[in-house]
Amino acid sequence: MPGASLPLHIFEPRYRQLTVDLVTGAIPDKEFGVVAVREGWTPDDDGIAGLHGVGCTALLRDVRRLPDGRYDIVTRGARRFRLLELDSESKPYLLGSVEFLPDGDDPGAGADGPGLARMLSVAARAAHRLYCTTAWKSGDWSEPDDDIDANTLPHVLAADCLLPMTDRQRLLEQTSPLERLRMIRVLMVRETGLLTQLRAVPAPITTYAVEHSSN
Repeated sequence: MPGASLPLHIFEPRYRQLTVDLVTGAIPDKEFGVVAVREGWTPDDDGIAGLHGVGCTALLRDVRRLPDGRYDIVTRGARRFRLLELDSESKPYLLGSVEFLPDGDDPGAGADGPGLARMLSVAARAAHRLYCTTAWKSGDWSEPDDDIDANTLPHVLAADCLLPMTDRQRLLEQTSPLERLRMIRVLMVRETGLLTQLRAVPAPITTYAVEHSSN
């Protein structure tokens, strides 16, 4: 998700090479693409058909090399893109041709756009606060910074919520900033209701996610 932190534990040889290429500048701007795998598919066997059509670039922010050659890295989501072609031959890891998705103001919002965005942002933040106080201990989450713009805010809020992949993908693919704010509020309210009814909390989020063969 754009603006959201993504820590990864790198152990596969091809992704060790990707990390080296990011650190040495062989890959410009220390930025690589992350795309979700379709359920029941694998890109190694199914190629581009095994991947969702829209992904997000991850910007490398911190690298720690372990004694056995593995890496712990921290990245932050940057730019959304549509995957056009997949190249599995040129490098040990997958390469892709992409087009970056525009992310500006809603053309139909008119003069009310900025005010509506502020109102929806306040409502989304309130839904996020209620979800987090229901799901997490007080030290497991924090309020998003006040200066996060309305375009990025839904993605940052979603990072604190264990949403199903289908919902996360719909949010990522939505091009309307205002509609994304509406979507994340509805999703947070739904998930909070489920947690309350079930009297359960999500399992703790692990410190490092394991990279998948689609990265």
